[in-house]
Amino acid sequence: MKHDSLSPITIWLICILAAIGFAFDTYELLMMPLVLRPSLVELTGLQPGTPEFQAWAARFFFVPGLLGGFFGLIGGYLTDRFGRRRVLTYSILLYSISAFCAALSTNVYQFLFFRTLTFIGVCVEFVAAVAWLSELFPPGKTRERVLGYTQAFASVGGLLVAIANAWILANPEKLPALPWGWLPEFWGTPKNPAAAWRYTLASGVIPALPLILIRPFLPESPQWLEASRAGTLKRPSIRELFQPELRPVTIVTLLMVAASYGVALGAFQQVPQIVPGLPEVQTATADLPPPEKSVYSQKQAAQYTKAQEWGGLLGRVMLAMLAVPIVGRRKLLSLFVLPALILVPITMYLLAKGINPLIVSLGGFDIRLFHVTLFTSAMLIVGQFSFWGNYLPRVYPLHLRGTGESVAANIGGRMIGTSMAAVTNYLSTWTWPGFAKGPQSIAIAAACVAATLMFLSMCLLPFLREPTDAEE
Repeated sequence: MKHDSLSPITIWLICILAAIGFAFDTYELLMMPLVLRPSLVELTGLQPGTPEFQAWAARFFFVPGLLGGFFGLIGGYLTDRFGRRRVLTYSILLYSISAFCAALSTNVYQFLFFRTLTFIGVCVEFVAAVAWLSELFPPGKTRERVLGYTQAFASVGGLLVAIANAWILANPEKLPALPWGWLPEFWGTPKNPAAAWRYTLASGVIPALPLILIRPFLPESPQWLEASRAGTLKRPSIRELFQPELRPVTIVTLLMVAASYGVALGAFQQVPQIVPGLPEVQTATADLPPPEKSVYSQKQAAQYTKAQEWGGLLGRVMLAMLAVPIVGRRKLLSLFVLPALILVPITMYLLAKGINPLIVSLGGFDIRLFHVTLFTSAMLIVGQFSFWGNYLPRVYPLHLRGTGESVAANIGGRMIGTSMAAVTNYLSTWTWPGFAKGPQSIAIAAACVAATLMFLSMCLLPFLREPTDAEE
């Protein structure tokens, strides 16, 4: 089945499902920084800023990333072995259902288990979706635009989770306790069954609903299906990725994807932990009791997350627009990497110093320096995510497409990149001269992580392979 044989309705269904998948990929991941503090306080009884609390925070960034990357690698192999559409469908169901189960957690171990399942689903979904889309549409402008603009919905997902979390925090009286009566007794009893963080997690079940309706109308990848039926589809092999022909592209993309994800996880996802230490937030919460202080800080963190996601959305749209006119892939990526090397560390350093002056007030909303720099920084980093979604399918052959993408996205991005969040939390426990423990030390640690990773990416940029027409 070629693109020309697809009906307009089928094309729209393909793009809708891909957009939903990418949107909730980010939705599921970015809800964690928003719910981390209140969920750990309830489930562990620990206070934010203590070494024990920071250790648990690091585990929630590291363990799901490590296991998600490992099983995501297996998912890439399964994508090449059993088909793109099937693996895509089940991965979306996995992360949707496990997100809802995480909302029902009554202890920290349950919570970590279900968050890990969610992460596994997300890791597999990205690889399957990119391989699927790249083979449904012919090489050229159409493919680049479909991949670029559907991936832009990943940032819409980030906006949606920030908006959903903000609404839930602002309307607690409208939310009844989540139902626990149908669960087995060994599951346990929650301390606060109507907690805002639980509803934020439970909202992750949403993408499963349209998927059930759309799935019967979705075609399999014509390239994969034709090769599978003809018996010419080679078995995928991770070892083949490290043979002389593919080794350079495998190693370079793995490290560069790790750098992109590492900045996002090691810097941007630490923002909700940094915001409570900003001088204006501390002043506003000085006389509030602890519960109200926590809610105010969460609301402010949600506002900064919105700025970050709007910047990320613009970055993805820019990538989609520039991917066609700019032929050279190295040139295209350099437009995002080089400015990020300067801006992201500076943004985190200013946060660490508490330098966040008011720029303008619009309609009662204060726009501060950090809103602007975070918006721009996210535009540069998140735009790189869409670059990899467009680039990776072009440099691997059909039988290795899912596996190759998975090595870069899951080993590089999800395992190594995600571990940078744990690195940042670990470095924040050091004594940094001139910076207090807590939000300030997290911010300066994030600045160091971001600078190191973007410098690595800049050094690797000249070694990035330029795809050829033969690799389409």
